[in-house]
Amino acid sequence: MKILIQGAEIIDSASSFHKKIKNVLVNNGRISEIGDKAFSADRTIKADGMKLTTGWFDLSTFVGDPGLEQKEDLDSVSRAAAAGGFTGLAVLPNTSPCVQTKNEVSYLMRNNDTHLVQIYPLAAVTRNNKGEELTEMLDLHAAGAVGFTDGLKPVWHTDILLKSLQYLQKFNGLLIDHPEDTWLNLFGQMHEGINSTMLGLKGMPRIAEDIALLRNLELLTYAGGRLHVSKLSSAKSVDLIRQAKKKLQVTCDVAAYQPLLDDSILSGFDTNYKVNPPLREKADNDALIKGLRDGTIDVICSGHTPHEDESKSLEFDHADFGIINLQTFGANLVGLSNNVDWDVLLPKVTSNPRKLLGLEVPVIEEDTKANLTLFDPARTWAFDEKSNHSKSRNSPWLNTEVRGKVIAVFNNGRNRIEE
Repeated sequence: MKILIQGAEIIDSASSFHKKIKNVLVNNGRISEIGDKAFSADRTIKADGMKLTTGWFDLSTFVGDPGLEQKEDLDSVSRAAAAGGFTGLAVLPNTSPCVQTKNEVSYLMRNNDTHLVQIYPLAAVTRNNKGEELTEMLDLHAAGAVGFTDGLKPVWHTDILLKSLQYLQKFNGLLIDHPEDTWLNLFGQMHEGINSTMLGLKGMPRIAEDIALLRNLELLTYAGGRLHVSKLSSAKSVDLIRQAKKKLQVTCDVAAYQPLLDDSILSGFDTNYKVNPPLREKADNDALIKGLRDGTIDVICSGHTPHEDESKSLEFDHADFGIINLQTFGANLVGLSNNVDWDVLLPKVTSNPRKLLGLEVPVIEEDTKANLTLFDPARTWAFDEKSNHSKSRNSPWLNTEVRGKVIAVFNNGRNRIEE
């Protein structure tokens, strides 16, 4: 089947058509022609004002499968991801059992080459994500794990983190860590500041992130290797990474919603805004925006962390941390685009995460595989119970109208096109 994408702006710095408005013909899963003329097609998508990129890739998706399928399973996350513009997901290992053997890696990757949304396992650094004993990372890498992390938990054990950095150098592996001193954050519910005091909630201070990050960077200086820092939230952390990049192999990401929201929004005790790291203050958000603009922050992730109602419809201090954000990710990008140019933002969700994981990076050129996302930044739509493809509903944007809609995705000869 021939599908014509008519008049989209191509954003792909590796393409000879970068920042040009062109017609793109997709024929049986491949980009057959790119140009200005109206190619003959079975279906035409009028794409005026839209951005055409290589398929979006999320570096931090939590899926409950296996074992916690009531939160999210592979089918539901794939539907949500496709609707949100993603053709690739790196999934966290915090399942039951956690991703720590070749069987779990193989389970997540089965039939990957035939799916619209491809799943890439991030394997556990420590057994059962407890931080006490290393997994067989060499075997997991051979089985297909693309990176190593304890996911929603930090690698708190200093010697374990040091040995991980050393061990992963055998195959140039990537260690991903969410920096957090869990003792400083113990019983914390939100950012420590004026608002936490006014609301009477135990705070999570910036220093819990900053100290853990300082430790990680010192260990990286000592041991060498590659470190990716996940979900930055504080101004000092951004500055620490900016300085460390001058001499170390360190990269980082931020959740798409983090620079857009601050802790004042928690005044209504809405548990859908309860995330870890917590929403902080405007000064931190400004630092994150600056980090996105100047390249300090390499990747923007969804932070997709689904929870069933029983884990969220509780008093604030009993509710779990996290929101679903695959389908509303595009709307977050629209918000970020008010301060960061599109050609700076979009590589952080397309080529950059794939490069970090050593995956093939698609390109928009003639006679290449069609791995594409077509996005309309101006389209408004209702994110409601009917349009939500996740099993969970823990989103602050549920039952609201948002701006920024994915119109089509293409990958592995398959596609999803909005009617």
